[in-house]
Amino acid sequence: MCKSIACFIGSEEITMAKQSSELAIEELKKILREKEELNAVAAEKVEEVISELQKLHDPAMQRIILGFTYFRISNFDKKPDLYGQLANGQSPQYLVFACSDSRVSPSTILHFQPGEAFMVRNIANMVPPFNQLRYSGVGAAIEYAITALKVPNILVIGHSRCGGIQRLMSHPEDGSVPFDFIDDWVKIGLPAKVDVLKEYEGYDFKEQCKFCEKESVNNSLVNLRTYPYVERGIRNKSIGLLGGYYDFVKGEFKLWKYESHITPPITIPLSIHH
Repeated sequence: MCKSIACFIGSEEITMAKQSSELAIEELKKILREKEELNAVAAEKVEEVISELQKLHDPAMQRIILGFTYFRISNFDKKPDLYGQLANGQSPQYLVFACSDSRVSPSTILHFQPGEAFMVRNIANMVPPFNQLRYSGVGAAIEYAITALKVPNILVIGHSRCGGIQRLMSHPEDGSVPFDFIDDWVKIGLPAKVDVLKEYEGYDFKEQCKFCEKESVNNSLVNLRTYPYVERGIRNKSIGLLGGYYDFVKGEFKLWKYESHITPPITIPLSIHH
């Protein structure tokens, strides 16, 4: 039986948000009884969590409390040097654009550590072209990452079965839109859609979406060069542009560069032997 707080929180058999406060408290008490290697400080923290959970009957809050407790015990308290450095500032090596999709967290799939990547997540991981009158949230993130943090690498990650790309590919030609914001946003990827429909005209919708998931990444890489500070960095070789594609069905990641052209992708894992 798994006896650690790590297993308790990460277990596929236990969905934290659906547990009653009584069950959560009992599981934490079991940790205290059975996990001998918990030091006094960690044990005290678990006791504090139990005390807080006894006051709550909200599964959503329970999950957050337990999640942070696990992070504090297993990560923060074990890396005082790292978090001491981060308290004084950040020097991330990557500016990452990724989808808001809950299945594709870059910190999980690429094992980014705190301080390593400056993140921007939105619908379909899109980067709009430079425009001081629109999309200021994305523009501000790019400007800050490049001009203030001096980030040397920009990575745009697409992914399989992207709902935003499916919406882009099925966007009605008559202009009728049922959403307040989504349709206007995904139109950023229209150049990718046009290219896919032209090159893969005979393919079914699902296959066209797969192609567009990758082509939209390239469209965003092209758009990044419309930002003057990005273009300057590329010209003086202080910034590199990378495209990525995470297939969560196959457990596969493709990675490529964009310089004057798109380089052939590297597929990770390079090989798997069973």
